[in-house]
Amino acid sequence: MSQPSKARVLTIVLNYRTPELTLRSVEAALREMEGLEGGITVVDNDSGDGSFEKLTQAVRERGWNRVRVLQSGRNGGYGAGNNFGVRQGLPDGSSPDYIYILNSDAFPEPGAIRVLAEYLDAHPRVGFAGSRLHGEDGAYHQTAFRFPTVFSEFETAAATGPISRLLRRYIVALPESDEVQEVDWLAGASLMVRHRVLEETGGFDERFFLYFEETDLSLRAHRAGWQSIYLPESRVMHIGSVSTGMKSWKRIPPFWFDSRLWYFTKNHGVLYAALATLAHVAGALIFRSRRLVQKKRSDQPERFLGDLVSHALRCAWHRRLVGRPEAASI
Repeated sequence: MSQPSKARVLTIVLNYRTPELTLRSVEAALREMEGLEGGITVVDNDSGDGSFEKLTQAVRERGWNRVRVLQSGRNGGYGAGNNFGVRQGLPDGSSPDYIYILNSDAFPEPGAIRVLAEYLDAHPRVGFAGSRLHGEDGAYHQTAFRFPTVFSEFETAAATGPISRLLRRYIVALPESDEVQEVDWLAGASLMVRHRVLEETGGFDERFFLYFEETDLSLRAHRAGWQSIYLPESRVMHIGSVSTGMKSWKRIPPFWFDSRLWYFTKNHGVLYAALATLAHVAGALIFRSRRLVQKKRSDQPERFLGDLVSHALRCAWHRRLVGRPEAASI
């Protein structure tokens, strides 16, 4: 039987215009933090809608002494907001052992946080431990992944059985598993990170406004010898895409294309990034050819392929690398 974790855990909940959901998330986290040392920091990412005041008042009225609400002062995105929370440390000014990142629309179930902390306690080379995410209906939400590659770009866009079987080792989304397993990276909706990993890597790259930031952080940590582990025993209910509005996107916003291009360029070079885009285009052309014959529907948002190509061409024409080079680390 494992010993209760003695590690100090800093739970960070990033809020952007979802104060009611954030309070529900904090309430669930506060319950699951019982018996663990540490505290909870709510970072309001410059919502500008009164969220900060509502959250501050609610925390005070409910007597949540282990919870503090901070204002980041700018909406720098997911990575920037979490970096801000990490820099503040625990309420007493000390550094935590582990950082537990929890989305404002995610709700830990019994034992979810403890399981992650105890696993990190027992496995010193594990840098990331992630939960099994599921929706309100209990359906599994994709949680564990492989790193994106040229081959995965081609496979994703082609969406063709023979190609997917041939390139199955490169498919980004891993199938659901009931077993503990090492993976490349984990969804950031419920993710515990060893503080030492953030110190060694510099934390989230704030040039990513949204999307690909946890993939990039995990890749840097992986190259430094840290492991990422999926723990299905840690279960978290996740609504998904509440702050970002992704479920209602008719077209992919420019910042998603920025993040994708910056991920490939930063980690693999300009030529590889160009090849990844070309691979996606080639796969998409195969899918479109099949669609003419089989009347298959595409799951991609409207005008995705055109937006992907035009974004890449604009960046190449202006010799512009996406991202904000002035962004700070932790």
